[in-house]
Amino acid sequence: MKRARVWLACLAFLALSGCMVGPKYTAPSAPLTPAFKEPGPASFKEMAGWKTAQPGDQTIRGKWWELFQDEQLNALEQQVDGANQTLQQAAANFRAARAAIRVSRSNQAPTLTAGPSAGAVRDSANEPYFNQAAANGGVGNFTLPFDLNYELDLWGRVRRGVTAAVEQAQASAADMETARLSLHSELAMDYFDLRGADAQEKLLAETVKAYQDALQVTQDRYDGGAAPLSDVTQARTQLQAAQVVRTDVAIARAEDEHAIAVLVGKPPASLDLAAQPLTIQPPSLPAVPGVLPSQLLERRPDIAAEERRMAAANEQIGIAQAAFYPTVSLSALLGLQSTSPVSWLTWPSRLWAVGPALSQTLFDHGLRQGNSEIARSNYDATVAAYRQSALAAFQEVEDNLAALRELETEAQQQHVATESAEQSLDLFKTRYEGGVDTYLQVVTWQTAALQNERNDIDIMRRRLEADVLLIKALGGGWNVSNLPQVQALR
Repeated sequence: MKRARVWLACLAFLALSGCMVGPKYTAPSAPLTPAFKEPGPASFKEMAGWKTAQPGDQTIRGKWWELFQDEQLNALEQQVDGANQTLQQAAANFRAARAAIRVSRSNQAPTLTAGPSAGAVRDSANEPYFNQAAANGGVGNFTLPFDLNYELDLWGRVRRGVTAAVEQAQASAADMETARLSLHSELAMDYFDLRGADAQEKLLAETVKAYQDALQVTQDRYDGGAAPLSDVTQARTQLQAAQVVRTDVAIARAEDEHAIAVLVGKPPASLDLAAQPLTIQPPSLPAVPGVLPSQLLERRPDIAAEERRMAAANEQIGIAQAAFYPTVSLSALLGLQSTSPVSWLTWPSRLWAVGPALSQTLFDHGLRQGNSEIARSNYDATVAAYRQSALAAFQEVEDNLAALRELETEAQQQHVATESAEQSLDLFKTRYEGGVDTYLQVVTWQTAALQNERNDIDIMRRRLEADVLLIKALGGGWNVSNLPQVQALR
């Protein structure tokens, strides 16, 4: 027993003092610029940088959709986290990743198994070469063994496996946040599409009524001999075209409503949103600080997920390199064995065995070298994915800054164009009624006025959607500090 204790003490010392082979993880650099190229719209609030959220302020934070001050939108967004099935799937994947940590950690402790058995055997006295003196009526065998097996983590293979599992779990948590941000953004965009369709439908309903009145006036003039039949056909065609557009808008609205229902985890038949024309004005978002390009790497959950996958891939390099070194394991057996159940559980029936074992692969025809190259290549791939995600994030921010700036200008230009078109329509309607112009001029400016009014609504919708996309591109108020910490995962 003294000798066994010495062996155990030596092996425990080796296990605790084992080294780590493989590279130490250091996050690679990402392509950065000191500031964004696009300045954004003039309506941005001027701020020196992000600040702690205060009641009523306009800082982008967790419930970023509240910036739009729409109670119906807020109520719908609140339903996403608990009911959306895509998000539930991402949450299940995160739970599985956390469980994988426990699987990896199990290798840090010995494996203890028990295999009690009881039986009897009688050798045949007629078997070849049997010693007749050994003949008996049968011998019992009662065994209660406990087997212990433990691999000493001399080269860090097991520790790196645990670290990789933790980093994969953090990546899974970031994936879940990416899904949540995307789903909330998609809901907001579908909602603004639906409200834009409501505004279009209201405009077209008023237009159809106006065209019906115009058709009646033209029909009366034709009946009185004051207008040709062509004026009637033109007025009727104009009315029918507006009715077609109105129907098409109704189809788009129905599709938006169905999409919203699925996002909040309901069948489309269970959700009915009353018509409410779009009147929301784009919020005054905080200005983008000049240092944001570097901060963006920490504000985007998708970039954080790629960074965590890089760290996990780095651990796999160390695991592959550990295969080049010998494996040392400790095995022990302790139990009771007897030929009779009467003496089975007595002290003289004890048995034990303990000893280390060393295993070293001498030739594998390039297997370990190939696995090492695979691990390094996978790491290089994750580095490229990380840098590409960063570039894509910068592009999304730049795109939406430019879009918001130009849409703000376009909205002003469109408003002026709409007023001009309505003035021209009023002028040519008066000239037609006075017999100065043909009805073709009225039809032309009716079309122009309607198109400009629809453009006004569409630009408002696009500005709201660009706001949503910019918030999404900035991470929606998320930060890498929101990732579950290592101790909490373990």
